[in-house]
Amino acid sequence: MEVSTLDVFNHANSSYLTLNSWKDLHPELQVGFTTRLGGISRPPFESFNMGLHVPDRKQDVIKNRAQLADRIGLPMDSWVSGEQVHGTNIAVIDQKLKGRGAFTYDDSLSGIDGLITNQKDILCTAFFADCVPLFFFDKETEYIGIAHAGWKGTVNSIGVEMIKKFELLGADPETIRVAIGPCISKNAYEVDWQVIKNLDEEQIKQAAERRNNDHYLLDLKKLNMEILLQSGVIRHNIDVTNYCTFREEELFFSHRRDHGKTGRMLGFIGFQS
Repeated sequence: MEVSTLDVFNHANSSYLTLNSWKDLHPELQVGFTTRLGGISRPPFESFNMGLHVPDRKQDVIKNRAQLADRIGLPMDSWVSGEQVHGTNIAVIDQKLKGRGAFTYDDSLSGIDGLITNQKDILCTAFFADCVPLFFFDKETEYIGIAHAGWKGTVNSIGVEMIKKFELLGADPETIRVAIGPCISKNAYEVDWQVIKNLDEEQIKQAAERRNNDHYLLDLKKLNMEILLQSGVIRHNIDVTNYCTFREEELFFSHRRDHGKTGRMLGFIGFQS
């Protein structure tokens, strides 16, 4: 399956994709998803690995991150990342949290998989190698966010929790835009009943295809979209990429394809001042 040249995620350069349609709505918005290309990390993390929680050389990851920071105009000391424990806890980020997780994984925000802010010069970041990146943008309140949704975060509705938090901050679900970024696709993601049993009947109908021996192909993009629709987001406001991290080996790391020995892409969103 060829990726459409009209994908919602567009190549800013070889090293990262961006959402031009969102940037058109707010010129100060920096939003994107890195590829595996253009960095200095060595195999099996070659070459633009962004993850400090994999056994890559730390100095190489920092150089890769610094290269991206220079390109998007948001320095690393403005970056914030969560610990990413496959949960649904969300942090609202302010200036006091800038730099957490940027230079070392050890000071990432503990127990956090979702980040939200409306302050400038803060870059909300999350790391991926098959899990689903969920990007959020409400033009009315200027709140933005990102969530890390593996199958556990997905079935436990981190998308819903993000929308609830946006509502508490004054946003209307009907004005919130969401983008579902590059992740593993249905045809490459086979799971067993221990995963599927967490879905209700309608979710199974919409997002799962039964195989033999109680195994299923699970469409995480479709499942997250259905969950977001149930939380009040309008379908017209949900952008879904065609990119697959498993299939596009030349572009992306994939935990499943690479048997766990691989790097991480970075999803990011923030406002420049």
